[in-house]
Amino acid sequence: MTDAMGGLSALMSIGGEAFENALADFYERWKSEPLVIDKWFALQARDPSEGALGRVLGLTAHPAFDQKNPNRLRALVGTFAAGNPARFHDPSGAGYTFLADQILAVDAFNPMTAARLLEPLGGWRRYRPELGARMRGELERIVAREGLSKNVYELASRALADD
Repeated sequence: MTDAMGGLSALMSIGGEAFENALADFYERWKSEPLVIDKWFALQARDPSEGALGRVLGLTAHPAFDQKNPNRLRALVGTFAAGNPARFHDPSGAGYTFLADQILAVDAFNPMTAARLLEPLGGWRRYRPELGARMRGELERIVAREGLSKNVYELASRALADD
Protein backbone atom coordinates (compact mmCIF):
# COMPACT_ATOMS: atom_id res chain seq x y z
CA MET A 1 0.00 0.00 0.00
CA THR A 2 2.82 2.44 0.82
CA ASP A 3 4.45 1.82 -2.55
CA ALA A 4 1.11 2.27 -4.28
CA MET A 5 0.57 5.61 -2.49
CA GLY A 6 4.04 6.70 -3.57
CA GLY A 7 3.21 5.76 -7.14
CA LEU A 8 -0.07 7.67 -6.98
CA SER A 9 1.77 10.73 -5.67
CA ALA A 10 4.18 10.60 -8.58
CA LEU A 11 1.37 10.11 -11.08
CA MET A 12 -0.57 13.00 -9.57
CA SER A 13 2.14 15.43 -10.61
CA ILE A 14 1.76 14.18 -14.19
CA GLY A 15 -2.04 13.91 -14.11
CA GLY A 16 -4.07 12.54 -16.97
CA GLU A 17 -5.66 9.21 -17.69
CA ALA A 18 -2.91 7.12 -16.09
CA PHE A 19 -3.40 8.92 -12.78
CA GLU A 20 -7.20 8.64 -12.91
CA ASN A 21 -7.00 4.92 -13.73
CA ALA A 22 -4.50 4.32 -10.91
CA LEU A 23 -6.78 6.20 -8.47
CA ALA A 24 -9.75 4.07 -9.48
CA ASP A 25 -7.73 0.85 -9.18
CA PHE A 26 -6.39 1.86 -5.78
CA TYR A 27 -9.87 2.67 -4.52
CA GLU A 28 -11.28 -0.64 -5.72
CA ARG A 29 -8.47 -2.55 -4.05
CA TRP A 30 -8.63 -0.74 -0.70
CA LYS A 31 -12.26 0.45 -0.40
CA SER A 32 -12.91 -1.79 2.59
CA GLU A 33 -10.05 -0.21 4.59
CA PRO A 34 -11.24 3.14 6.03
CA LEU A 35 -7.80 4.41 7.06
CA VAL A 36 -6.39 3.68 3.62
CA ILE A 37 -9.31 5.45 1.97
CA ASP A 38 -8.64 8.46 4.21
CA LYS A 39 -5.15 8.52 2.68
CA TRP A 40 -6.70 8.25 -0.79
CA PHE A 41 -8.85 11.31 -0.08
CA ALA A 42 -5.90 13.23 1.42
CA LEU A 43 -3.70 12.48 -1.57
CA GLN A 44 -6.27 13.98 -3.91
CA ALA A 45 -6.72 17.01 -1.65
CA ARG A 46 -3.02 17.81 -2.28
CA ASP A 47 -3.52 17.81 -6.06
CA PRO A 48 -1.27 20.61 -7.40
CA SER A 49 -3.27 21.09 -10.59
CA GLU A 50 -5.53 24.04 -11.28
CA GLY A 51 -8.54 21.75 -11.00
CA ALA A 52 -7.77 20.77 -7.40
CA LEU A 53 -10.72 22.56 -5.82
CA GLY A 54 -13.06 21.05 -8.40
CA ARG A 55 -11.66 17.61 -7.58
CA VAL A 56 -12.16 18.20 -3.86
CA LEU A 57 -15.71 19.47 -4.39
CA GLY A 58 -16.44 16.39 -6.48
CA LEU A 59 -15.04 14.15 -3.78
CA THR A 60 -17.47 15.61 -1.24
CA ALA A 61 -20.16 13.80 -3.27
CA HIS A 62 -18.19 10.52 -3.45
CA PRO A 63 -20.08 7.57 -1.86
CA ALA A 64 -17.15 6.95 0.51
CA PHE A 65 -17.12 10.54 1.77
CA ASP A 66 -19.09 11.21 4.92
CA GLN A 67 -18.97 14.73 6.30
CA LYS A 68 -20.02 13.33 9.67
CA ASN A 69 -16.87 11.19 9.86
CA PRO A 70 -14.23 13.51 11.38
CA ASN A 71 -11.28 11.53 10.03
CA ARG A 72 -12.69 11.54 6.51
CA LEU A 73 -13.53 15.24 6.73
CA ARG A 74 -10.03 16.14 7.91
CA ALA A 75 -8.50 13.90 5.26
CA LEU A 76 -10.22 15.76 2.46
CA VAL A 77 -11.14 19.25 3.65
CA GLY A 78 -8.41 19.69 6.26
CA THR A 79 -5.69 18.44 3.93
CA PHE A 80 -6.86 20.73 1.13
CA ALA A 81 -6.83 23.78 3.42
CA ALA A 82 -3.60 23.02 5.27
CA GLY A 83 -1.71 20.83 2.81
CA ASN A 84 -2.35 22.44 -0.57
CA PRO A 85 -1.30 26.07 -0.14
CA ALA A 86 -1.05 26.83 -3.85
CA ARG A 87 -4.69 25.90 -4.47
CA PHE A 88 -6.18 26.86 -1.11
CA HIS A 89 -4.72 30.37 -1.50
CA ASP A 90 -5.94 30.78 -5.06
CA PRO A 91 -6.32 34.53 -5.76
CA SER A 92 -10.04 34.05 -6.45
CA GLY A 93 -10.65 33.20 -2.78
CA ALA A 94 -12.61 30.10 -3.80
CA GLY A 95 -10.58 27.89 -1.44
CA TYR A 96 -11.46 30.15 1.49
CA THR A 97 -15.14 30.12 0.58
CA PHE A 98 -15.09 26.34 0.30
CA LEU A 99 -13.50 25.98 3.74
CA ALA A 100 -15.91 28.45 5.35
CA ASP A 101 -18.86 26.61 3.78
CA GLN A 102 -17.57 23.33 5.20
CA ILE A 103 -17.02 24.85 8.64
CA LEU A 104 -20.56 26.24 8.71
CA ALA A 105 -22.08 22.95 7.55
CA VAL A 106 -20.14 20.82 10.03
CA ASP A 107 -20.74 23.23 12.90
CA ALA A 108 -24.40 22.21 12.90
CA PHE A 109 -23.57 18.66 14.04
CA ASN A 110 -19.91 18.64 15.20
CA PRO A 111 -18.72 22.01 16.54
CA MET A 112 -15.37 20.68 17.77
CA THR A 113 -14.40 19.35 14.36
CA ALA A 114 -15.66 22.52 12.68
CA ALA A 115 -13.53 24.62 15.04
CA ARG A 116 -10.44 22.58 14.19
CA LEU A 117 -10.94 23.35 10.51
CA LEU A 118 -10.73 27.10 11.20
CA GLU A 119 -6.97 27.32 11.68
CA PRO A 120 -5.97 27.92 8.04
CA LEU A 121 -8.20 31.02 7.91
CA GLY A 122 -6.91 32.32 11.24
CA GLY A 123 -3.52 33.27 9.82
CA TRP A 124 -4.98 35.83 7.44
CA ARG A 125 -2.54 38.58 8.54
CA ARG A 126 0.47 36.65 7.21
CA TYR A 127 -0.70 36.81 3.60
CA ARG A 128 -0.72 39.45 0.91
CA PRO A 129 -3.36 42.07 1.68
CA GLU A 130 -5.74 40.90 -1.05
CA LEU A 131 -5.61 37.28 0.19
CA GLY A 132 -5.79 38.34 3.83
CA ALA A 133 -8.88 40.43 3.08
CA ARG A 134 -10.61 37.45 1.48
CA MET A 135 -9.73 35.20 4.40
CA ARG A 136 -10.91 37.84 6.86
CA GLY A 137 -14.15 38.18 4.90
CA GLU A 138 -14.83 34.46 5.31
CA LEU A 139 -14.11 34.68 9.04
CA GLU A 140 -16.58 37.57 9.26
CA ARG A 141 -19.16 35.52 7.38
CA ILE A 142 -18.65 32.65 9.81
CA VAL A 143 -18.98 34.87 12.89
CA ALA A 144 -22.14 36.46 11.48
CA ARG A 145 -23.92 33.09 11.19
CA GLU A 146 -26.90 32.94 13.50
CA GLY A 147 -26.81 29.93 15.79
CA LEU A 148 -23.06 29.42 15.45
CA SER A 149 -21.54 27.16 18.10
CA LYS A 150 -19.49 28.62 20.91
CA ASN A 151 -16.43 26.64 19.73
CA VAL A 152 -16.38 28.11 16.24
CA TYR A 153 -17.47 31.57 17.35
CA GLU A 154 -14.63 31.83 19.89
CA LEU A 155 -11.90 30.83 17.46
CA ALA A 156 -13.20 32.88 14.54
CA SER A 157 -13.82 36.01 16.60
CA ARG A 158 -10.40 35.67 18.27
CA ALA A 159 -8.75 35.45 14.85
CA LEU A 160 -10.57 38.62 13.82
CA ALA A 161 -9.86 40.48 17.08
CA ASP A 162 -6.11 40.01 17.04
CA ASP A 163 -5.69 43.24 15.05
